[in-house]
Amino acid sequence: MVDISSLDYSTVIFDMDGTMVNNMMVHHHAWQQKLQLLGMNLSIDEVKENIHGINEEILERLFGDRFTIEERRIHASDKEKLYRELFKEKLKLLDGLPEYLGYLKDNGKSIAIGSAAPPENIDFVLDNLNIRSLFRIIMDSSDVSKGKPNPEIYMKIMQKLNVEPKDCLIFEDSVVGAEAAAGSGAATVVVTTTHAKKEFKHLPSIFGFIEDFSRNNLQY
Repeated sequence: MVDISSLDYSTVIFDMDGTMVNNMMVHHHAWQQKLQLLGMNLSIDEVKENIHGINEEILERLFGDRFTIEERRIHASDKEKLYRELFKEKLKLLDGLPEYLGYLKDNGKSIAIGSAAPPENIDFVLDNLNIRSLFRIIMDSSDVSKGKPNPEIYMKIMQKLNVEPKDCLIFEDSVVGAEAAAGSGAATVVVTTTHAKKEFKHLPSIFGFIEDFSRNNLQY
């Protein structure tokens, strides 16, 4: 159990994929299918190891200069359309998260999203689940020049909310995301939908680990 009830924070920031919704395996399968069409055959384990960050950065990292900037945008868009098709019928927040978001709102906390997802995927989750109004700041891949593990997205959120890192708690699921959170100076809780605890042992800023947002995992 992670006891956050005594933490003095004014702002809670959520990554989205794997943190608010358990969708990372859907992303992995969408990437695997898209990469096969582009002539790159990766196992799911290889996809999990190599696919992280902003889509255009991923394609450049995997294929070098094979594609133009515009071609990378098109391929990235196609992959995300496939992801949304695969995930639509299963879309829901992680267990306990609706109640936790309500608790944060009722207690005057500022709630934000800092995701590497493209804006279409943010809209897909927030609008289909009708929760957009809960968040004061929503930032996605189009708002930053550098993807995670660079802390740019979290630093921008803090600047817009005029808060210090010590006043923020960040929820993440990935190692690069937790590294970005650590780089921002904020405390981090890892949601273990995607990675094992042992993969985060190099990060001293991890406050705790949860499987979902049920009260038996996250005391508040």
